[in-house]
Amino acid sequence: MTMGRRELLDCTLRDGGYVNDWAFGHDRIIEIFERLVSSGVEYIEIGFLDARRPFDMNRSIMPDTAAANRIFAGVDKGDAVVLGMIDYGTCGIEHLQPAGETFIDGIRVIFKEHLMYEALDFCAEVQALGYKVFAQMVSVTTYTDEKLREYAAAVNKIKPYATSMVDTYGLLDEEQLMHIFSILDAHVDPGIKIGFHAHNNFQLGFANAKTLLASDSSRNLLADGTIYGMGKSAGNAPLELLMMYMNTHCGGRYDTAQVLETIDTVIYDIYQKQSWGYNMFFYIASSTHCHPNYVSYLMNKKTLSVKQIIEILGTLPQDKQLMYDAKFIEERYLAYQSIACDDAADVRRLRKLFKGRSVLLLGPGNTIHRQKSRVTKYIAEENPIVVSVNYAPKHIPVDYVFLTKAKRYTQLRSDMSSGMSGTAEIIATSNVTKAQSDFSYILRYDALIDPTTEIIDNSLVMLLKAMIRIGLPAVALAGFDGYSRRSDNYFDISREYSFAKEKASYLNDYVKNVLRDLRGKLEVTFVTASRYEK
Repeated sequence: MTMGRRELLDCTLRDGGYVNDWAFGHDRIIEIFERLVSSGVEYIEIGFLDARRPFDMNRSIMPDTAAANRIFAGVDKGDAVVLGMIDYGTCGIEHLQPAGETFIDGIRVIFKEHLMYEALDFCAEVQALGYKVFAQMVSVTTYTDEKLREYAAAVNKIKPYATSMVDTYGLLDEEQLMHIFSILDAHVDPGIKIGFHAHNNFQLGFANAKTLLASDSSRNLLADGTIYGMGKSAGNAPLELLMMYMNTHCGGRYDTAQVLETIDTVIYDIYQKQSWGYNMFFYIASSTHCHPNYVSYLMNKKTLSVKQIIEILGTLPQDKQLMYDAKFIEERYLAYQSIACDDAADVRRLRKLFKGRSVLLLGPGNTIHRQKSRVTKYIAEENPIVVSVNYAPKHIPVDYVFLTKAKRYTQLRSDMSSGMSGTAEIIATSNVTKAQSDFSYILRYDALIDPTTEIIDNSLVMLLKAMIRIGLPAVALAGFDGYSRRSDNYFDISREYSFAKEKASYLNDYVKNVLRDLRGKLEVTFVTASRYEK
């Protein structure tokens, strides 16, 4: 059996555009393209065709095929086959000129499994305009063996130029890839090329592409790559590595120096401003077979440990894993945080300990240091019980630490061991741990949050509610400065939440409203200056 032809497809200007919103700049678009032509790569994808986006000479995302004629006017495409990509449903057939009238030779159409039949009908319409059509199976890992055979039968009816397996979330290993390929290879018409588009979430993009190229199939195969692996999420199989492999093992004659020059003159500058590639974020998404937006949502909460994030993602049903649903993940987050516990005994113990004492609550705001004399004077005069929130200050001894965020626990233990609060007891909310023995006191998380607002687990609000639950008539606050868009809100920047400056006005107004609503239940005084007073 004779091995089929092996070819490479570059999609830097398209997939790489996710990194910089396709704003390469016109000169750099042309430089990337001309270098790729000189490298000898067979197929060059020049960007998305998306009717929702206005024409921009500096971006590789275009409303129609006519835009490609304007951007690449006078450019020599040499022997390369020039491609555009359509995410099915974003660019109708009316935005495509006949192939002979445009710079573009072929169009790749991406679609998810549930849109398979209507997307293939669209592919047939595009093909009728004279384009080489590539049918792109997004999230190929969602297809069962039976569905793969069904897809093969459907694709054989229209006979596109090629069909590609798209590992959208980088989930495949070499064995899984070759299993999928074996089914398609057996059932797809032998005249249709089969391609593979990798992502690098598990650092397997190049390895998987190499495995496909090395197969002894008689079918013509092609593998996607991008310069320096530039691309969505963890990036793609690096084109320069694929060229190196092809030159060494498959009789390739690619000029890799052209690609390396492009990395040096164009791509690395982008990388320094907005990096891509393998990292823990994309590893978590892939290892749990979940959409990356789920990971982003949970990590941005800044309340969960990595272990807890993985536990939540592990509970998602299969039909939700790769189809992001914001409301659904919010519900799962709340359900996970609201770990049931009977805290009546701990509330009674705290009520007895706090009864008749002044209480000072400490936050991590800058005034803890800037107005330290106010704090030490209050402590000297009032001899209060001192409770800090999610940290233990190094120079002010505290009696208790109120812990609401699992992510803060490791840092808290370090604070306590190196500061003046080594004997402080921890009052934890029930979302932090399921082991009662870990902390001195555990209070019900669901009794302290505010599910009616955007950020349901504001630590100060939770602590004030806890003080009311244990029967205190009054508390004093220090280090609860409120939020500013223009300055650091914490004495230690590592403690600041990513959304603190962005949502400063909302957070300040929300806490002020809570303080107003608590009047009559809890008297609150400020020892240090705070925006919550205004």
